[in-house]
Amino acid sequence: MTVAGYLAVDSGGSGLRVAVGVPGRTPSAQRETREPVRTGARGIDPAHLMSQLTPLARELATEAGVDELGTAVVGAAGFATLGDALRAELPDALARVLGVRRVALAADAVTAYAGALGSRPGAVLAAGTGLIAIGTDLTGWRRADGWGHLLGDCGGGAWIGRAGLEAALRAHDGRAGGSPALLRCAEEQFGPVRQLPGLLYPRTDRAAVLASFAPRVADLSADDPVAADILRVAARHMADSAAAVCPVDGAPEVAVTGGLSKMGDPLLVPLREELARRLPHARQVPSEGDPLYGAVRIATELAAGRLTLPGEPTMLHVTAATRKRADKSGRIPLTCTLPEQDHPGNQ
Repeated sequence: MTVAGYLAVDSGGSGLRVAVGVPGRTPSAQRETREPVRTGARGIDPAHLMSQLTPLARELATEAGVDELGTAVVGAAGFATLGDALRAELPDALARVLGVRRVALAADAVTAYAGALGSRPGAVLAAGTGLIAIGTDLTGWRRADGWGHLLGDCGGGAWIGRAGLEAALRAHDGRAGGSPALLRCAEEQFGPVRQLPGLLYPRTDRAAVLASFAPRVADLSADDPVAADILRVAARHMADSAAAVCPVDGAPEVAVTGGLSKMGDPLLVPLREELARRLPHARQVPSEGDPLYGAVRIATELAAGRLTLPGEPTMLHVTAATRKRADKSGRIPLTCTLPEQDHPGNQ
């Protein structure tokens, strides 16, 4: 008896996380890489993704006892703005190399949403180094912020860390609004603060470096009013983004996912207060899982033909591979139908 399974992928800034399993069951095999998928002039590079994914998928299928990978879901950071090449090439590549028949390509915010809330209407704050809010009433997607640490991501880890370092520099200069406690922490972590511009500005990973200071802000917030105020303002920014995307009707749910939730009560208490004030009709619930769990959920629903999350080309792009007649060489090329023809949410 042939065992049909799914392939779930979370492609982020630190590499790939991959799971294989049978629909309706917990993934039985998982792996991860430490090499992020390259981006270039065409956006996210589908060939580089496939070069990493193919050996992992085959190994995991064998480990899980799966004979064929009928369904694949790939959630990718940057898909909304850098996903043109993935949409054009990845479904065919997955069909040709791994025999996949149904493919869903998603923004990582969508897989974060699916992991946190499944297919229920509401809003999810994906809060880590950056910050993006995504919401749906199950007819379309809305997103807010996610503009990166230079233009937005307000309330995210890099934003909190930068605000903490600004308060440290204010104290160093003798300006109002400074925090001597944050200045001490900054010099413990980075050395003399007058060297900070030279340490930060040339780095391509400056967002992560800024975010590394966010836990110090949280640690001081119980005793330092400047640190506490930074977290209260961060909570307001986060609630602003959630309010921008949360459905206004019905009884939506709101959840927070991502590494920033590990900061605990210093951030989450003011955030809960702000969400209750801004979204009194919404029920705050804990996140049920991470983006890889969300990819697994989408794969399970897609395999069963009951995916209800809305399809949009830059958010959740669903295709189905179809076989053509064999060419003169005897090979059977694979193509993909348009998402509108296959996705239940578009019918």
